[in-house]
Amino acid sequence: MVVFAMTNGLPSFFHLHLVSDSTGETLTTIAKAACVQYSMVRPIEHVHPLVRTPRQLKRVLQEIEQAPGIVLYTIINRDLTEELERRSRELKVPCLAVLQPIMQVFESYLGASRTPTVAGQHVLDAYYFQRIDALNFTMAHDDGHLPEDLNEADIIILGISRTSKTPTSIYLAQRGYKTANVPLIPSVPLPEQLTKLHSAFIVCLVASADRIAEIRRHRAMLLSDRDLDDYTDRDRITVEIAHTRRICAKYRWPVIDVTRRSIEESAATIIKLLNDQRAQETEAVHGEAVHGSDG
Repeated sequence: MVVFAMTNGLPSFFHLHLVSDSTGETLTTIAKAACVQYSMVRPIEHVHPLVRTPRQLKRVLQEIEQAPGIVLYTIINRDLTEELERRSRELKVPCLAVLQPIMQVFESYLGASRTPTVAGQHVLDAYYFQRIDALNFTMAHDDGHLPEDLNEADIIILGISRTSKTPTSIYLAQRGYKTANVPLIPSVPLPEQLTKLHSAFIVCLVASADRIAEIRRHRAMLLSDRDLDDYTDRDRITVEIAHTRRICAKYRWPVIDVTRRSIEESAATIIKLLNDQRAQETEAVHGEAVHGSDG
């Protein structure tokens, strides 16, 4: 049985077992955040979701025995956690309840004990249905579709082709924001709904000409109905980017350069800008109210 291979005295890979009584999304995210700090070692992930019975745990323990490695878990059932930790000690592998330190901080600060709920973050509450509604809206308003409904959006993303408008919109929808995206083309006027009074937050995405040209070339096989030489021409792309910046300057819309940003980073920046704007609007309203009462 090989636990991990060695290269220059260091393991080249290791086994990582993620055991959850829910979907395992929390564990996967935490594990990824940790693993990227050790780029020289490759994790082999074994994801074990929906582990809620002794029989299910037994199968997981058999896999851990066959491929020993780090064990991270989010399980509420005390009997299951005790068995998982006991067997991990026998196998001499590290085993950690990743949320336990966080829960201890909450309990200490709040002075209240927790009420364990399996998959509590996935409960079908109002926020869940808000996200479903946002996703449906976003898919229906992709790439400039249904421009007459843009005033119903929370966020509107503008940008030329291949600036990650669609994946960023979908990510924001999963966070509960109704997001529409509209392509910017120098020869095509803006939808008039964008320049009318509305409550949507508008943001523009740009990237370097080289980056966009590279992505467009990779997409060339799927774009046979276009003039591909023109579509991937760097000078043409430079003109498109300049057009985007002029539009944004005219209407004072923020611009985000996504050249070196992940979808998650772009979305986080958009949410921060949106929250900053809402905070400023709230302060302005409060200030007017105070000023009015003084008068």
